Amino acid sequence: MVLEPQTTRNTINEEWFSNIVPDLLSGLVVALALIPEAIAFSIIAGVDPKVGLYASFIISVVTSFAGGRPAMISAATGAMALLMKPLIAEYGPEAGLQYLLAASILCGVLQMVFGAFKLGRYMKFVPKAVMIGFVNALAYLIFTAQFPEFTEAFADNQMLFVPLVLIGLAVIYLLPRIVKAIPSPLVALVGITGFWFFFGDNGTLMNGLRTVGDMGELPTSLPNLLIPNVPFNLETLRIIFPFSVALSLVGLLESLLTAQIVDDMTDTTGNKNREMWGQGIANVVAGFFGGMAGCAMIGQSIINVGSGGRTRLSTFSAGVFLLILLLVFGSFVSMIPMAALVAIMIMVSINTFDWSSIAAMRVMPLTETIVMLATMLTVIITHNLAYGVFAGVILACIFFARQVSKSSKVKSQLDESGTVRTYSVKGPLYFVSTEDFVNGFDMSEKVDEVNIDLSEAQVWDASAIAAIDKVVLRYRKHGIEANVLGMNKHSQKIHDELATHTDPNAKASLH
Repeated sequence: MVLEPQTTRNTINEEWFSNIVPDLLSGLVVALALIPEAIAFSIIAGVDPKVGLYASFIISVVTSFAGGRPAMISAATGAMALLMKPLIAEYGPEAGLQYLLAASILCGVLQMVFGAFKLGRYMKFVPKAVMIGFVNALAYLIFTAQFPEFTEAFADNQMLFVPLVLIGLAVIYLLPRIVKAIPSPLVALVGITGFWFFFGDNGTLMNGLRTVGDMGELPTSLPNLLIPNVPFNLETLRIIFPFSVALSLVGLLESLLTAQIVDDMTDTTGNKNREMWGQGIANVVAGFFGGMAGCAMIGQSIINVGSGGRTRLSTFSAGVFLLILLLVFGSFVSMIPMAALVAIMIMVSINTFDWSSIAAMRVMPLTETIVMLATMLTVIITHNLAYGVFAGVILACIFFARQVSKSSKVKSQLDESGTVRTYSVKGPLYFVSTEDFVNGFDMSEKVDEVNIDLSEAQVWDASAIAAIDKVVLRYRKHGIEANVLGMNKHSQKIHDELATHTDPNAKASLH
């Protein structure tokens, strides 16, 4: 379908310019919060802080154009950094960085391939309980990630650290009751930074107060286009391919889950397959400009939406403001007290946690509660969001299969002559329900003929056909004729392809 010019203009205006002032302000808040996180994630991966900062700028800007979820923030993330760490550890900071850049580019290529196959549609198979567990675990990790700052503050006798954090939280939560035009996190950040700027050198109260500048050197120039300095051979592919696969899957998983959360927060719907493409393009570009692979950030996305961001302009402005802050106002940015950023991140963790899920545990099915808690605990123990989601989905599938298996019923009726028994089967027949299906037949009964009526059943897999074979052949072994009746078109097709009881030489299974 080709869009008319007027329609195209309306779409651009809606996606970019329908919420200009709140988008710009929220983008600024996000940019300020991105700086310490990008530095921290670079340190986790074992690379220079510039690698994470450049990645955050590039990925934010590229996904604002190419991504499928307006207002979502993508940048360097902790989960991706953890996956990269072994590569740097094994090959050293110099060679390891080159392999990391190459792996980031290949990661992006794989994500674009996944997007081409429209794998985003399979997000619908992630249960709500897994989503809640994912969100709550992330809130916990964000909150506990602030503990080292408190430990450092107490160790260095930073007397004003805790009061400044509390003041920041008070501003963040109380200011919106008075004025909502300006994001309260931005007011808290500017206010605390201004206080430090004017009173930082007075007395001992401010002595040792950590700032953004203490976390690492900030970039002073634009990133340069480069080609990773690695041999272009199969050995390089052998080294980077496992990392690229892991990065691509984890990145897409986190991005699509975050996109779903932003969908729910804004009552809008993003394009999941386009988001996969956008993430892939962004990671390819980041790799060629010296940045590490990244993905969507649920914490920063919540900051953006919570501060009023709604369109692509908020994502774009976050990336642009990040670069401007680093290149033009780097000396001022370096003076931002970590207390201000800790207050913002605590707010993010509080807003991220699904508090209604606690009360819902009393009424929702026990299996869903177990799935939610299993997802949370796996993430908290491993510090890997992907592991938690995988564990939750697998557990949910097991519970689902168990529940569906109970819906399979076998009932029987003997005809008036007492020589023909008809077994009516209802529900799905697949690998989990086959045991109950087989046990539903009385093999010891003396009748001349048995009819197995599958008109209200659905045959799903080879295990179901094997179970039907077992029943039919066992009856024949006892000299009783067994007939399979009433299968629908789909079931009949599987039956005709796989069944063995139609072979006159087939023998009953003894198992």
